[in-house]
Amino acid sequence: MPQIAQLPEFWSSQVFWTLIFFGLTFFVIGRGMVPKVMETVAMRDKQISDDLAAAQAARDAADEQEEAWRKRESDNRAQAQAVIAKAKADAAAASEKKIAAAQKRLDKKMADAEADIAAARSAAMAEVEGVAAQATQEIVAKLAGTSVDSTAATAAVKEALAHG
Repeated sequence: MPQIAQLPEFWSSQVFWTLIFFGLTFFVIGRGMVPKVMETVAMRDKQISDDLAAAQAARDAADEQEEAWRKRESDNRAQAQAVIAKAKADAAAASEKKIAAAQKRLDKKMADAEADIAAARSAAMAEVEGVAAQATQEIVAKLAGTSVDSTAATAAVKEALAHG
């Protein structure tokens, strides 16, 4: 077989060209393209990590601002509650003063009215005593046929009213 005799020549030529092809491929791809691809991947990874770090920093800043806002809101709410409480206390004090003044006026009117009633009662009692004494004199004169002086009739009426 003549083909087998050519095999070492053919085989060495194939190995030679295979090594040349793979060597060129290694240098072109391995030394030229792979570093560029790896550099691009590294840049992409760095960009992603930088973006994540920036996002985390923004989130932290937003959380700090939110916390500050919540604290301000809480302080404002507390101040508003204090103002409301003060206003309520002031209104209650003013109402209390007005009520006390009105109560004093009512107490004075009540005392005046009671004094007027007592005076009217005294005047009415005096008038009743006078009328009763006169009626007593007339009744004694009609029933007993004698006359009673006004002093004795008034004393008898006062005594009867005092016991009655």
